[in-house]
Amino acid sequence: MSGWFDTMTGLLALPQYGLSTVFFVALVSATLLPIGSEFAVVGLLKLNPDLFWHAMAVATAGSVVGGAITWWMGYGAERAYEQLAHHHPDNRALRWLERFGPKACLLSWLPLVGDPLCAVAGWLKLPFWPCVGYMAVGKFARYFVMTAAVLWAWPGVYVR
Repeated sequence: MSGWFDTMTGLLALPQYGLSTVFFVALVSATLLPIGSEFAVVGLLKLNPDLFWHAMAVATAGSVVGGAITWWMGYGAERAYEQLAHHHPDNRALRWLERFGPKACLLSWLPLVGDPLCAVAGWLKLPFWPCVGYMAVGKFARYFVMTAAVLWAWPGVYVR
């Protein structure tokens, strides 16, 4: 098992796979797994500063796909819960999300609560495409601000 993992991490670390690695790490980190994808983005930009906008687009796309998967996980979990429990849970946080609707997915960029927020949006059966749109805006803003802040903190990297 560790041989397979070492091979995969070795392949993903190769420079020619940089953007695909960023996509994959962003996708996985946007599910309920506690991984930060900003390190992959910053690492790629330290090696290839000319890829700033490409990295922003690819990281956002991977993160949005991961958020959409998480939405579907929440949707499926709600269906399974209702079949087993035969009732809908009553919770203040769920009512708050229902009140804001898909716009609440703008907060999907928040650490710790952003990814579960996507799952709860699916649980509540909020409209899929508007949720994905708001996730995209929030996640792009996070990557842009966090990456620019890290690159500013390490001025040896410049973006053309």
